[in-house]
Amino acid sequence: MKKPVIAIDGYSSTGKSSISKIIAEKLGLIHLDTGALYRGVTWFALQNCLNEEGSIDTHKLFSSFDQIDLEFKNDNGELVLFLNHIDISKAIRTNEVSENVSFVAKQKEVRDFLLQSQRSLAEKGGIIMDGRDIGTVVLPHADYKFFMTASIEERTKRRYEELISLGIDADEQQVKENLLIRDKIDSEREIAPLKQADDAIVIDNTNLSKEGTIESILSHIKKF
Repeated sequence: MKKPVIAIDGYSSTGKSSISKIIAEKLGLIHLDTGALYRGVTWFALQNCLNEEGSIDTHKLFSSFDQIDLEFKNDNGELVLFLNHIDISKAIRTNEVSENVSFVAKQKEVRDFLLQSQRSLAEKGGIIMDGRDIGTVVLPHADYKFFMTASIEERTKRRYEELISLGIDADEQQVKENLLIRDKIDSEREIAPLKQADDAIVIDNTNLSKEGTIESILSHIKKF
């Protein structure tokens, strides 16, 4: 029996990636953090495609796609993102990348560049993918779709604690403002905006622990 394809969308810092990863382990699925792919392209752009004002030059980025080789490698059971054979898994979590990733992700050319690779990975089933447009655009025929949300206060707290745990300096108010800006850009962009798929199950985990969120999602998935 073919293993299911699961799509988990939602707002930043609702725990999509860490929760998807644990569910993948419990169900024997592959977990793909699509947000990491967009962060990878953003990191490349910040290193190689800035204009004289220090902003990302999109034309320069688009013409550099043939220089971008993003690959997930298995490191003791964890998928680690490599760009051109360099581990960038920590580099893509910096504030600089966070502040620019929504701008990069709203570019149609970037989304098209990453879309086919995401779909190819899901063709054989047995995958859980998280992002912002997985259930609506990338995998509209996924077997299960979930949409995760939480209050801005709770998401700010989680994101701030994550940055501190990674050894990255952070200001809580700045983290909140960054999240609100990303929400606005992601929800209002013309190409594949962040939105709940009509057939997605909403999981509000403002007052749920990580374990409670996982149990809630698993309760909707039939055994296979």
